[in-house]
Amino acid sequence: MRITRNLEFQIGSKEEKLPYSTADFPYVASRAELDYYRESFVPWHWHNAVELFYIESGELKYYTPNKTIVFSAGSAGMVNSNVLHMTEIQTHSEKNVQLLHIFDPKLLAGDSRSAIGQKYITPMTASSIEIAAFNPEIPEQAVVIDSIRKAFLLSENEFGYEINVRNALSQIWLQIFKMCASVLQEKKQSANSTADKLKRMMIYIHEHYSEKISVPELAETAFLSERECYRTFRNHLHMTPVEYIKSYRIQAARQMLADSQIPITEIGYACG
Repeated sequence: MRITRNLEFQIGSKEEKLPYSTADFPYVASRAELDYYRESFVPWHWHNAVELFYIESGELKYYTPNKTIVFSAGSAGMVNSNVLHMTEIQTHSEKNVQLLHIFDPKLLAGDSRSAIGQKYITPMTASSIEIAAFNPEIPEQAVVIDSIRKAFLLSENEFGYEINVRNALSQIWLQIFKMCASVLQEKKQSANSTADKLKRMMIYIHEHYSEKISVPELAETAFLSERECYRTFRNHLHMTPVEYIKSYRIQAARQMLADSQIPITEIGYACG
C-alpha cells in the first residue's frame, strides 16, 4: 500500500495526478496520513477515478457541490467519478488516517460499451450520486465497510493480485449498486454540464493566477454571464470567484515558500 503525505495535481488543473503503478492497471491502494499534509484540508479537485475510502482514525469532512458529510473513524464512503470535492480534517486530538482504493471505472467495466459497463458501471458514474456514506451502525452498510476494509489486506506479492483486486472491487461495486438502485435513474446531465463549466473556469484560474483576472473575463471562458459565473461558484464551491482566486493564490504562494528559496517579495509577485 502506498503511503501518501501530499497530493499532486495535473499542471494547470486541479485534476489529481494519480500514482497508478502501471497505466494498464489503473488502481492504487493508498494510506493517506493526513496530519503530514501541508494544509489541514485538501483543496477542491477532481479525478476520473472512483474513490472508495475507509477512515482508520480521526475525523474527516467531505465537501461536494451539493453535500457536506463528516466521516468518523470506522465509517467509509465513495466519491463518484469526476465529482468536484474537497476534504478538511476535523480533529487534531488523534492521528487522521484514511485508507483509499482509487481506480478507473474501466478497471471493472473493461470497455464502457461492454454489457458490464452498460448495465452496472455507467448507470452509477452517470447518475446524480456525488458521494455515498456508509455507517457501521447500519447492518447493510456495515457489510460494505467490511468489504472495503478487507480489500486493503490483499498483497501485491500474492499470485493473482490484480484479479483478486478487481474481484474485490467488483463485489463492493455490486453492494453499493444495490443500495443506490432507487436513485440511479436520476441523471446528472444538467448538473454535469454546470460542473464542466466550473472546471473550465477553475483551470483558467490555475493557469493565469499570476495575472490580473476579472470576473467578466473568467465568465467568458465558460460562455456564462457574470451573474451566472457568481451563481455557479456560490452554488458549487460555496464562495465567490474572487474568493476562489485569492485562496488559490495563497495555496500557490505557500507551496512556493515551502519548496523553494525564492524571496517572499518575488513569490508575492509571482502569485498575483
